[in-house]
Amino acid sequence: MGQTQGMNGPYRLVVFGLGYTGAAIAARAVEMGWHVAGTSRDPAGIRAPDGVQVVAFDRAAGVLAEATHLVATAPPGEQGDPVLAVHRAAIAAARHLRWAGYLSTTGVYGDRGGAWVDETTPPAPGSERSTRRVAAEQGWARFADRLAVDVFRVAGIYGPGRSALEDVRAGTARRVLKPGHLFGRIHRDDIARAVLAAAEQGRPPGLRVLHLVDDEPAESAAVIEEAARLLGVTPPPAVPYEQAVTAMSPMARSFWAENRLVANAKTKAALGIAWLYPTYREGLRAILGL
Repeated sequence: MGQTQGMNGPYRLVVFGLGYTGAAIAARAVEMGWHVAGTSRDPAGIRAPDGVQVVAFDRAAGVLAEATHLVATAPPGEQGDPVLAVHRAAIAAARHLRWAGYLSTTGVYGDRGGAWVDETTPPAPGSERSTRRVAAEQGWARFADRLAVDVFRVAGIYGPGRSALEDVRAGTARRVLKPGHLFGRIHRDDIARAVLAAAEQGRPPGLRVLHLVDDEPAESAAVIEEAARLLGVTPPPAVPYEQAVTAMSPMARSFWAENRLVANAKTKAALGIAWLYPTYREGLRAILGL
């Protein structure tokens, strides 16, 4: 595939964080003909996708100076967004940069008692972790006066090597029953497609919120049951939530304490795409090669 060209030459993407999702975004961008650099805190210790230049996280100023696009995948810590903490000035000075994407989480909406939220719903974080995410979103939004900035609020990520199938195979899956408590999720490859569809649009400066969540919120137990069915095994025994919660970590407990439904119609319309895996059923089957 030839190089994807902008008005001033080929697109140059910097991916902050070549983890599970960042590597998929980087690999797809290479397939599309982009120049791609990705950062790592341990460049010698990772296996990057073919065609991706790996740079040390704290030495990314050079690739930023030439970048036309960037996407940040790293979660904020106690000290805030790690990319902004180190590279805010370099991002502000990057003269070719026209678009920035930040991968946030649907957790910023907090508990909505099972009600729907869409891309225009204000955040209402219910945990310290989600509060940090909102602060990170606000940090990226400050570039929107000169860049097109897309904040992607991402649901539970799954895909090859990281799904209910692996949990069922390993015997670690728990079929927790909490009727009416539905979760959103999104396949890793649909994230990569959506991020790069957004990056390619050539929007003028400004902030946009997009939802990366599939078309069917579902109970966690239903996903485990489908994984077991596809593998031809008996699903793990059902455990009522009231019993399961006593053994949960604080993070898992806060996750289960919130209940919301996340709409995606505005996002799919804005990007002109449909998901490859509109529900967990298609996603799990694809992981098995079915």
